Amino acid sequence: MVEWIHADQPVPYEEALAFMEARVAAIHAGEAEEAIWLLEHPPLYTAGTSAQRKDLVDPDRFPVFEAGRGGQYTYHGPGQRIAYVMLDLNKRGRDVRGFVKKLEDWVISALADFNVKGEIREGRVGVWVERPDRPRGIDGALAEDKIAAIGVKLRKWVSFHGISINVEPDLEHFTGIVPCGIKDHGVTSLVDLGLPVEMGDLDAALMAHFNEIFDESPVEQD
Repeated sequence: MVEWIHADQPVPYEEALAFMEARVAAIHAGEAEEAIWLLEHPPLYTAGTSAQRKDLVDPDRFPVFEAGRGGQYTYHGPGQRIAYVMLDLNKRGRDVRGFVKKLEDWVISALADFNVKGEIREGRVGVWVERPDRPRGIDGALAEDKIAAIGVKLRKWVSFHGISINVEPDLEHFTGIVPCGIKDHGVTSLVDLGLPVEMGDLDAALMAHFNEIFDESPVEQD
């Protein structure tokens, strides 16, 4: 059984890391259920294990944290839904690529509820949307923006960290980094795409699609 946890106020990053560390250890020991934690953070930057210092454009703008997850630099802040995914892959098949693919499919399915076509791109982590309203590139390709980031870590085959989806964050805050090391594409959000989506709407979509992607029957806990 998966416990769904909602945070009503922005959670400090150190507090989130401590919670995940403890929960992952408890899950592995058989002392706690798997969990999905839905939250927001105060404005901050996180550095994944592949982060390059040159991609931290404005290091004094917001606090910067070593995340320990895969990936490069990412921004987190109000208006962005974080879903920390603490699942036991010992029971779900020890397939890292398959797990990441399910996370991608989960995001794409949730976005489809708002008529947003999320897509995966080879060599570019995260979920992307085409922007026909913007000028095409020099190669004639449609402009694309990133709407969701994915970064996970496994400890004894229990996952933590997870996904972030932009609902209505301050997109200017992303300019303090090169998001995920990618310079040639932008960042967007559901509201930036002209969709009046609220955080609760996205939460409902994530919960509705979790079962079909991960073959579980979610039970919400306050």
